[in-house]
Amino acid sequence: MNSSQATADRTVVSVRNVGGIDEAEVTLEPGVTVLAGRNATNRSSLLQAIMAAAGGSEVSLKSDAEEGAVELAVAGERYTRRLRRNGDGVAFDGDPYLDSPELAELFAFLHEFNEARRTVRRDGDLRELILRPVDTEAIRDRVADRQAERRSVETELGRLDGTSEALTEARSELAELEATLEERRDRLAELRADIEAADGDHAEASELEQRRAELREARSRLEELRFRADSERESLERLRERRGELEGELDGLSGADDEELADLEARVERLRERRRGLDDDIKQLQGLISFNEERLEEGPGVAGALEDDGSVTDGLVEAETTVCWTCGSEVETAQIEQTVDRLTELRAEKFARRRELDEQLEELKERLRSLRSAGSRRERIEGELADTREEIGEREGRLERIETDREAAVERVAEAEAAVERLQAAEREELKELRESASDLEVEIGRLEAEREELRDRVEELEADRDRRERLQERRDALDEEIEELRTRIQRLEREAIEAFNEQMETVLGLLEYDNLERIWLERRPDEAAFDLNVVRSTATGAAYEDTVETLSESEREVLGLVVALAGYLVHDVHEQLPFMLLDSLEAIDADRIARLVEYFSGYADYLVVALLPEDAAAIEGDHATVTDI
Repeated sequence: MNSSQATADRTVVSVRNVGGIDEAEVTLEPGVTVLAGRNATNRSSLLQAIMAAAGGSEVSLKSDAEEGAVELAVAGERYTRRLRRNGDGVAFDGDPYLDSPELAELFAFLHEFNEARRTVRRDGDLRELILRPVDTEAIRDRVADRQAERRSVETELGRLDGTSEALTEARSELAELEATLEERRDRLAELRADIEAADGDHAEASELEQRRAELREARSRLEELRFRADSERESLERLRERRGELEGELDGLSGADDEELADLEARVERLRERRRGLDDDIKQLQGLISFNEERLEEGPGVAGALEDDGSVTDGLVEAETTVCWTCGSEVETAQIEQTVDRLTELRAEKFARRRELDEQLEELKERLRSLRSAGSRRERIEGELADTREEIGEREGRLERIETDREAAVERVAEAEAAVERLQAAEREELKELRESASDLEVEIGRLEAEREELRDRVEELEADRDRRERLQERRDALDEEIEELRTRIQRLEREAIEAFNEQMETVLGLLEYDNLERIWLERRPDEAAFDLNVVRSTATGAAYEDTVETLSESEREVLGLVVALAGYLVHDVHEQLPFMLLDSLEAIDADRIARLVEYFSGYADYLVVALLPEDAAAIEGDHATVTDI
């Protein structure tokens, strides 16, 4: 495609095979450009080309072309978009001006089928349209995630209830044990001093003392094993109780299995695919309707008239028949009009079906979020249950080994006692009692030291649980604050959007100066995720009364749709993202009001391009460019 060099102030649009344009190049001066002409003069096709170069998709190929292209030279940069016929639709590639054109398609490309204008005309879902540039869906998903995490935190806190009391009790037991252990050591030191005094000085230990040492060691070992066995049994009892609790919680959960989740995800994806298909169908139908309407407005054309034997004037008189642009045969114009009506009805059915799919999709997504939350809790419980069962198995194994070692220790104690008894026969009774008391104390001290180590470990575990409980409480409080903030954020976004739109709609309505239209404003429907568009009108006597969109005439809904779309342009500062503003299909507004709108919005858009009939174009004042030949 050949195009001239754009200057620093001008924008050059080069078009090939878009809408009804074979090939054209148009230079846009900064400010207002009026595309003046009757219907079927390629004004809408040029606007389509600018939309395509900016990144829009509401664009049709020329009916007899398989591919087309648009180049936009602006501010020293070039942006290209290539179009290729793909089955019943159009595929795009290239480097458009906008990476994400959604905001521009809603509030800057204000053609007849602009979604904002169309939504008001059919009294559709304004909340979804107004909040679409704001990612509220991501906020709702985040709320669901935080709620699931909070439930998990609350469950864990429930398990740690009583940790502080248990820690206080364990520390008290440890202090008492330390005091008892200190007292027993002092007593043992006294007994050893008494034994030394009674036994006299010996250079080396007798056989009896050796046997007594072996007996003390055997008894100490036996007492240690008995204590370890008791500790293991207590731990096993606690673990089995916890296992029962977890199994009860798991049985009480009604979460979905992987198969059900996969089925729901597949259903969501199928609905999304069907919705994308409906979007494609709607776009294709829109292209067909626009194309047919343009061809109906064009009539047979000058070229066709010149081919006949009659005069040019006779050939240009409106005919009852026209040539079908698909098969080349002559058909009645009324038949084509009926086809356009049927396509329009089919498009309305597709819109209704898409709304139904959106409702079904939201229900399935909510179900998925609920099941995933339950699944997350199930996974946590199953993980803890598996760990608990594993620990039970390990402790049962340890207890079995301890019992085996304890049986062997009992035998060793019996053997040592028998050996000591044989050797004690000749020992004095007083010394015997002292040694036995000392031996008993040594065994008790060994048991107390083992118990102290167990208690110290228990205190450390409880301190860790206490610290974890404090962190979980802090996390729960933080989650509560975040959930409330997210919910408030959605409400705040809705409130701010409504306030901003109401303010800007008042501005636009003030430009239009309708005597019988006092005010229009948005209002959130109580307890529902929907916005209502309210209208206050006045009678010839000046009495005001409230009206609804559904009772307005078609032309009045057209005006309201344009007011909402223009307000969106101001609310979202679209001029900061895109230098172009496109206006088309303004027949519902008289020439003077169109001129006021153009003058006002030219203060925002670097390039305001408006398609007007010649009589409306004549009302545009001030500095502006006019294009009549495309």
